[in-house]
Amino acid sequence: MITATQMYEEVRRVGDGLIRLEAKLDALGAADRDVDTRLADHEGRLRRLEAGRWPLPAVGALTGIAGLIAGVAPLISR
Repeated sequence: MITATQMYEEVRRVGDGLIRLEAKLDALGAADRDVDTRLADHEGRLRRLEAGRWPLPAVGALTGIAGLIAGVAPLISR
């Protein structure tokens, strides 16, 4: 037979476990918000880096075309 004292101790132990579990869940929620913030920061930084790199291939292509034109121009003008 379970006494009232044993029942009280069990309920109290379960309540203490729930309090610890709630604290851990709160910590996980805070960590999740931190990860979201860092991910948004990294995403923005990557987009800025990608946006700054587009002129390099364009400059290379234009230089190649200019060299081709400079090389072909004397052959055409003869």
